[in-house]
Amino acid sequence: MTKILLCIFLGGGTGSVLRFCIQEMLHEWIVPYSFPWATFTVNILGSFLIGLFYAWSARFNLATEYRVLLTTGLCGGFTTFSTFSNDGVILLKQGLYGLFFTYFILSIVLGVLAAIAGGAIGK
Repeated sequence: MTKILLCIFLGGGTGSVLRFCIQEMLHEWIVPYSFPWATFTVNILGSFLIGLFYAWSARFNLATEYRVLLTTGLCGGFTTFSTFSNDGVILLKQGLYGLFFTYFILSIVLGVLAAIAGGAIGK
């Protein structure tokens, strides 16, 4: 268990640093700020990566430590949107369309409301 936690820790730190670097780079290229391109970019890229890493995990029978380093750690640190996307894909693959739609809408609406609430409380 300690080895798995260390892998998640290392992946998460790496993902967070990569997200910061990409956001800084895009903020320098795109002026003035009008659309959240940096967040949009890391969210879409993270979604692609988690799909790729889960596929590789199955295809190459990766050890649990490598899988969690890449998915829970790297993608989780890079963006949680990747996990949101993967969860949605799983629901769709299971044919749970109503549950997928509910999860999708509630995640977005409640996420935005929580951000508004946190901002209001933080003032």
